[in-house]
Amino acid sequence: MSSSPGHRPDPDHDPLSHTPEAPEDRAGQSLAGAADAPESAPTQEAAPPPAPVGPPPGSGFGPPAKPSLDVGVIGNCAFSALVDSRGRIVWCCLPRFDGDPVFNALLHTGEDAGAWSIEIEDFDHARQWYEPNTAVLRTQLFDSRGQGLEITDFAPRFFSRSRYFRPLTLVRRVRPIAGTPRIRVRLQPRFQWGAQPPVEITRGSNHIRYIGPEFTLRLNSDAPISHLLSGQPFVLSREHNFLLGADETLNDGIADTARRFEQETIAYWRTWSKRLAIPLEYQDAVIRAAITLKLSLYEDTGAIVAAMTTSIPEAPGSQRNWDYRFCWLRDAFFVVRALNSLSEVGTMEDYLRWLSNVVIGSHGEHIQPLYGIGLERELPESVIGHLGGYRDMGPVRVGNQAQEHFQHDVYGNIVLGAAQSFHDQRLLHRAGKDEFPHLEAVGEQAIRVYGTPDAGMWELRTRARVHTSSALMSWAACDRLAKIARRLELPERAAYWHGHAARMREEILAKSWSEERQAFAESFGGRELDASILLMVEVGLIDARDPRFISTVEAMEKTLCDGPYMRRYEAADDFGKPETAFNICTFWRIDALAKIGRKAQARQIFETMLAARNPLGLLSEDTHPVTGEMWGNFPQTYSMVGIINAAVRLSAPWDSII
Repeated sequence: MSSSPGHRPDPDHDPLSHTPEAPEDRAGQSLAGAADAPESAPTQEAAPPPAPVGPPPGSGFGPPAKPSLDVGVIGNCAFSALVDSRGRIVWCCLPRFDGDPVFNALLHTGEDAGAWSIEIEDFDHARQWYEPNTAVLRTQLFDSRGQGLEITDFAPRFFSRSRYFRPLTLVRRVRPIAGTPRIRVRLQPRFQWGAQPPVEITRGSNHIRYIGPEFTLRLNSDAPISHLLSGQPFVLSREHNFLLGADETLNDGIADTARRFEQETIAYWRTWSKRLAIPLEYQDAVIRAAITLKLSLYEDTGAIVAAMTTSIPEAPGSQRNWDYRFCWLRDAFFVVRALNSLSEVGTMEDYLRWLSNVVIGSHGEHIQPLYGIGLERELPESVIGHLGGYRDMGPVRVGNQAQEHFQHDVYGNIVLGAAQSFHDQRLLHRAGKDEFPHLEAVGEQAIRVYGTPDAGMWELRTRARVHTSSALMSWAACDRLAKIARRLELPERAAYWHGHAARMREEILAKSWSEERQAFAESFGGRELDASILLMVEVGLIDARDPRFISTVEAMEKTLCDGPYMRRYEAADDFGKPETAFNICTFWRIDALAKIGRKAQARQIFETMLAARNPLGLLSEDTHPVTGEMWGNFPQTYSMVGIINAAVRLSAPWDSII
């Protein structure tokens, strides 16, 4: 959908909403709309076709960097984009996280890949970092003669007109920092999952419109429009600004708008970060993880996506490629819990808006393990055959079959996610007796499914068992409901829920224990080990110093660990035995080790995980125990949660130095 070129929108209108030391990369290894001054009838001209992706013979511009998870994330709680180590935007879905990737080069290496690059001629090396305590990314590119430029990338986010301003706008600012380098800007959006180039490209004096089948993107720039359309290299002698987003005019000039958006966005993130109650140690890691979790919030509804990508394989060539751009109730609970530990409760308040709609809409019946960020129940899974996949490792999947699963831990995750709202007096909208019956209905469902087979938290598609982790979360639901009832001075309801919790606890500890393995097993009566059992201590079922738990940790270290890394389970699944370590499981191990008194070892493993992050401090879902390379969707909220939890657990207290 596009608006007429001269239309000035309502400030809240969004036409797409309808549907530090920096590392080096060396060579060889809306208010977005037209940027013209207000015109009564601006001229639109058909533009020539964009230049081909490949460099012409003899060009000083080489091929792009190979697909990698050494990327940074920018966003504003409405959408996000991934920027590689050379400043190329390789992933961006619009109009929201689960939308159409207008930039898809992360999953497609062909000449028809969608990407937005700002290249320097005769590239030699790059440096990249975040402006401290913000989501504003800086990338510096240098040529072989030492000439250089700096790219600033961000999505505007700040408070304005009594609400958070978060337009569907990418802002890029480029300036020379040494000499007068020659650059080339190539903006090549694609539509309909890469199958469709722009239907038409039109130009004005300072803007380009990329017309797609469902919406139009508009680039506002004070760079030469002709060079942007043709891909012609030009000398960077001054700063240029680029704003890509909805097909609307700006209220101010291009440079002024970009500058103000940058200043306001930096101020927002610095203020947000300043309010975090961070641990004494590992501060940079915690702040970066917290900002990344915040960026995973879809503020419009309150949903939290598990990751911003789809189909990054869990291991090379494994075909374990899934779409994580949805809201899993389990993952979202852990995100909320981690941010709450830093005294950032705003995300929880947003999430509870989304969660309450899920709970009330279930009418006390089955609740899915995940929903779309707009509360969509149906997320049909399909394969995009024309995209090659990450490093040509397909398939590329859209949607997720797991929405059909019965995963019984979901009810405990709901109650755990909502419990703090009944106790925390800082919240603007505290839960009370009016909300409690809705949560009790979730608890009743937890009682009904307790002890019955399900797909489990690892979403096994061809096997159902009475999973210990699912039973554990049913217990957690009843335990927390009893505590809430006491808080609300409802003694009869407290006794009711306490009774169910006590019964479940006794049975879980008895039926999940394997005498043969001297450990708690992944299912009732089973013998196989599973890292999710470590959550027994996390949610309070058992004391960490209980000999049975200590024995379980030791058994898992012999079976599930590859050095510091930990796999999810030992049994083969639908695709065989897992090859990579699942990062959150490693963090669960760190927490367990610290709690059972092996804190020095826990710190050592944590340092290994910090080293496994990409140069910008981000983690994906999995780490290869041999190569140390990141695999799985990115950035993975579970993994970033692990960084926060481990840092809080292991850090020396503030009063040890002040």
